[in-house]
Amino acid sequence: MTDPTRGVLYPQRLPSFTRLRPEGEASALAEWFWIPQWELPEGVVSHQPVLGYPAANLVVEPDVVTLWGATTRASERELRRSGWAVGALLKPAAFARLHGAPSELVDAHIVLDEPELQVAVSAAMPDLGAAVAAVSGWLRERVGPPTSDARLANAMADLLMSDPTIVRLDNAAERLRVSVRTLQRLAHRTVGLSPAAMIRRRRLQEAAQRVREDPDAPLSDIAAELGYADQAHLANDFRAVLGFTATDYRADL
Repeated sequence: MTDPTRGVLYPQRLPSFTRLRPEGEASALAEWFWIPQWELPEGVVSHQPVLGYPAANLVVEPDVVTLWGATTRASERELRRSGWAVGALLKPAAFARLHGAPSELVDAHIVLDEPELQVAVSAAMPDLGAAVAAVSGWLRERVGPPTSDARLANAMADLLMSDPTIVRLDNAAERLRVSVRTLQRLAHRTVGLSPAAMIRRRRLQEAAQRVREDPDAPLSDIAAELGYADQAHLANDFRAVLGFTATDYRADL
């Protein structure tokens, strides 16, 4: 999970957007921190559709702190006037400690009563390093060091969301040296989604990125390279999650 625009469907429409890697102990709790900042003229609305990672996010804004679960579909945020957010793409080790039932938070979010975190991040902005340090410190204090089970969950998420050679559950289970059933239970308990859903999301993100970055690549080639059975399966995945086809997406870029 390293590409700075993967998951962002229209990078050219982004406001100021920064992704920072965590440091030290926080690297076991967050994959990265993301910070959008915007200042728009009165009456202007910026629509930001996102195909999120199959992971949770902790988000601090000037007036609220929220915990968002993994998503099964694309989402959209409308930006108006001026504002900022400091988000953390959480690793399973952190999410499972912040919410006892990750599957109940799929496609949903809750507001966290964390005024000290909100004040600390607001006071740090616009110093991004200081803002990230405030969120990192809060995570370390609230979550603590990961257990062996949590480290296995982190390894699972990293494998399923970053390795393009993993297209089957038995491949992933073999790499992690666990049974397929153990892998399924671990994903449900720490992410809220099935491993198969996590693989599908990674492939769809990769497909959208390929469509965006290589306008001349045949969709059939993209489908084959990413492990889809055929172009029709890629088209169905686009339509089911995004609501439009890969051809429509390419035309809209």
